[in-house]
Amino acid sequence: MAQHELARRTLLKAGASVGLAGLTTVAGPTRAFAASSRGESPTAAAGEVVLPWADQPAPIPDGAVNILGHPLIWESLDSWRTPNDAFFTVKHYNQPTLSSHTWKLTVDGLVERGQTMQLEDLQDRSRQEVDFTLECSGNNGLPFLIGGIGNARWTGTPLAPILKAARPRANGVEVVFWGADQGQVTIRDNSGVTGPGLTGTVEPDSTGGLDLTITEHFARSMSLTDAMNPNNLLCYGMNGDPLPAEHGYPLRLIAPGWYGVANVKWLTRIEIRDGRYTGRFMARDYVTIREEKHLGETVWTFTNVSHDRLKSAPAKVTRRGHTYSVMGAAWGGSVGRVDVRVDNGAWHRATLRRMRAHGGSQFSWAFWTWEWGTPPSGTHTITSRVIDDQAHVQPLPTDPYLASRRTYWENNGQITRTVVIP
Repeated sequence: MAQHELARRTLLKAGASVGLAGLTTVAGPTRAFAASSRGESPTAAAGEVVLPWADQPAPIPDGAVNILGHPLIWESLDSWRTPNDAFFTVKHYNQPTLSSHTWKLTVDGLVERGQTMQLEDLQDRSRQEVDFTLECSGNNGLPFLIGGIGNARWTGTPLAPILKAARPRANGVEVVFWGADQGQVTIRDNSGVTGPGLTGTVEPDSTGGLDLTITEHFARSMSLTDAMNPNNLLCYGMNGDPLPAEHGYPLRLIAPGWYGVANVKWLTRIEIRDGRYTGRFMARDYVTIREEKHLGETVWTFTNVSHDRLKSAPAKVTRRGHTYSVMGAAWGGSVGRVDVRVDNGAWHRATLRRMRAHGGSQFSWAFWTWEWGTPPSGTHTITSRVIDDQAHVQPLPTDPYLASRRTYWENNGQITRTVVIP
C-alpha cells in the first residue's frame, strides 16, 4: 500500500468521516509555546505579551507528517501576507519535480483550437495580481485542524482569455484542471469494470467483488461559466517570488473565492468536457454529506466542496501593561463587521481593518481588534462572529445546516478559544 494511503487511513481512524484529501493540521503551537514559560510570542511588539491559547490543537496523527505542512500558528499572526515558507501545504499524492525547461501546459478537449504553452509564453501575456486568503475546506473540522489558512499576493495571467482563444465547442460546459501529482488508488467492488486508459490491476476481493487499483492524477473541475471568471489566474508567482515548488511550481490555478482544493497545483493540462468530471477529489473525497428529514424519512445529500464560506476566528490575546486586547481575522465573503463576546456574554463590536485599504482585494482577509480592558483572573472563552454586507451572520456550530453534516468539510461555525488570564 502506498505511503500516502496509509497516512490517509491513519487520519480516518483519528475521526474523519471521509477521505483525507485536503487536510492541513496544527501541531506547531504546542511545541512552539512549550519553549516559553511565560507564553510570550517571539513576534510580539515591544512591550506587548501574547498569551497562548489554553485549548491548543491535538497532535497531528503520525501518518500525516508527509502530507500536511506549515499550519498557521494563530498566536503569531502579525502581517497581512503569510510568508511563503510559512504558508500551509497539502500533498494529496507526491510532490512532482518539474522543470520550466521541459514543462508545458496544454488546453484541449472540446475546443476548436488546442493550445500548448510554456512558462515563458504565459509570463509574456498580460499580468494580474490578487490578494487571496486560501483556506483548506477541512479547516476547523477535526481537533487537530485549525491552521489551514494563509493569505498571499498571487501573480499570473488571467485564465479567461486563454479559454476563449481555445474556442470551446457548444457542448463544452465543464473545465477540468489536471495536476502532475499522482498516486495509486484502490477502488473496491467494481464488478470487473475495466476500460482503456486505466493503468492498474483488477483482483477479486473476499466478498466476490473486484478491487481496481489505478494510478490517478489529482484533478478538479468547475463549470465553464465559473472558469471564465476574470479573477481566475494561471499563477506563477507568490508574494513577489516565483511560485515555490511545494505550492505548485511552475504553475497553479488560483480561483479566488474557492476553497483550497479547487486551486489545483502543478498544473499541466486544462481540458474542456461535456459534463462534470467525477474523479476521486470530486466524487469521493471532497464531498459534504448531510442527513436531512423528508416526510419523516431520513435522506442523505451529497454536495461538492466549492466556494468559501463566511468565517472569522480569534487569533490572539495580548497584554500591554495591565490591559488586554483580542485580535483576529475574518474572510470568505464581503466582511461588514465582526462581533466578539467573552464567556457567552453580550456581543461587542470589534474595530475592523480591511486589507483593501492596504493594497489588498475583496478576497483577502480583514483583521479585527477588540479592547478587552482589565478582565478578572481565571479561564475565559473568546468567541467571534462575522456579519457580511448583506447581513448574513457566521452561524453557530449548532446551526441545523452545519449540525446536519456527517463530514468535516466546510465548517464555518463560530469559533471559540480559551485563554487564562493570570
